[in-house]
Amino acid sequence: MLHLSVNVDYVAVIRESRKTVEPDPIFAAGIVEMAGAHGITAHLREDRRHIVDRDIRLLREVVRLPFNLEMAATEGIIKIACDVVPDQVTFVPEKREEITTEGGLDVVGNRETLVRAVDRIKEKGIETSMFIDPDPKQIEMSREIGAQCVELHTGEYANAQTVEEAQKHHEALQKGATFASDCGLEVHAGHGLTYNNIFPIIGIKEIEGYYIGHSIMARAIYVGLDRAVRDMISIMKDERG
Repeated sequence: MLHLSVNVDYVAVIRESRKTVEPDPIFAAGIVEMAGAHGITAHLREDRRHIVDRDIRLLREVVRLPFNLEMAATEGIIKIACDVVPDQVTFVPEKREEITTEGGLDVVGNRETLVRAVDRIKEKGIETSMFIDPDPKQIEMSREIGAQCVELHTGEYANAQTVEEAQKHHEALQKGATFASDCGLEVHAGHGLTYNNIFPIIGIKEIEGYYIGHSIMARAIYVGLDRAVRDMISIMKDERG
């Protein structure tokens, strides 16, 4: 069964632009849950530019859906994850100057750091995932260090400027998803997916979960958050059945 995990970071982005108490990502997560989504995602960045520690703790307490915490493999954030105990931790690359996450995590180049991080997270019974490009070397290393899932970075596909370029990246995602599944990993996908470009990605049968934030929150401005979530779920059901 396909599942949709909705990223509520963008609610916190608006809140933090005024340093006030609204809109509240916890309240938004409740709407997302009632609309039928299958999970909630939030990214606790080192600079706390949007989601903050209190949000993470409240999401863990309030949300009944599987809670996915996106994070860098740094000591301070690992301690928080071990304390809060989300259902899943997705390790992502993080740069202070970036607007949003750019590209997949280099699991091969950061093997030693990630092995230690994964071991600590798994000791708490938390499922681990790696946000990576659809590169067989990164997929294989993710398996070797003990991750149970990979989330394939769909940003290059989403940002393609031509049909040919989009097709090339779609083929890479298809091959990566097949390889990851053959390695025994659960396969997810996310970054830059919209109501328009998700159709070909849903056609990749090895992908079981989709992590979407910006497009859903953008649509919510026009139609409301409940309707925006239901619309995305409807697309997923219609395309895959």
